[in-house]
Amino acid sequence: MVTQLSSARDASQTERAVLGIRELVLRGDFRGGERLSEVELAARLSVSRTPIRAALQRLEEEGLLEAAQPTGYIVRSFTETDIFDAIEVRGTIEGLAARLAAERGVSRLMLDEMKQCLAQIDRILAQQQDWDEAHFIQYGASNARFHALMLDAAGSAIVERALSRVISLPFSSPNAFVLAQAKIPGSFDILKMAQAQHHDIVEAIETRSGSRAEALAREHARIARKNLELTLLNNDAMRHVIGAPLIRRV
Repeated sequence: MVTQLSSARDASQTERAVLGIRELVLRGDFRGGERLSEVELAARLSVSRTPIRAALQRLEEEGLLEAAQPTGYIVRSFTETDIFDAIEVRGTIEGLAARLAAERGVSRLMLDEMKQCLAQIDRILAQQQDWDEAHFIQYGASNARFHALMLDAAGSAIVERALSRVISLPFSSPNAFVLAQAKIPGSFDILKMAQAQHHDIVEAIETRSGSRAEALAREHARIARKNLELTLLNNDAMRHVIGAPLIRRV
């Protein structure tokens, strides 16, 4: 029993360290290329060096950090090409999820959940005249829910693990640029286009059209690339992108 309690406590401390270090890095407390100190991190997060070491290893596996020579870790920076590639990989995996859902078939309950989620987004978008940042936040929550449902519909733990690794990187999740869009002219039209694609994906899944569902999901992910291109041209929007300090402009 003591061993089990100790293991649970260690796991909890490691998770706390992972969350804490990730937040520090993404908000820009450390620059790209900067070496991280276990002693400093342990003091800032009030945990011992053992969970800090485990957290650093986990964040390297996620791609946020890089192993340094001879030992230790440094903060990664990301080029525009890195981000485009991450978005493309996400689209490929989500496309696979959509195809599997269509080909294997999903329950009526799952289809109803997806349609209810889209109906919620439709209601949010219908308030176009009154849109403000709070509406972008509401949209983001519902959008994240839809993408999670699409993944669940695939019924594949392997696909789920692959996607979770990709979207653990900054900029590659479905909601990476939602708050930034609030500062970009014309962004509402992009959201409406994305929502139309959501509806088309669900229709393809429901009609068991695997190839179409895959193509739609992959194309849908590329909207994030367009959002990135627009965001990079707008300094105000960039301030609303999580992890923006890690982008290496060339």
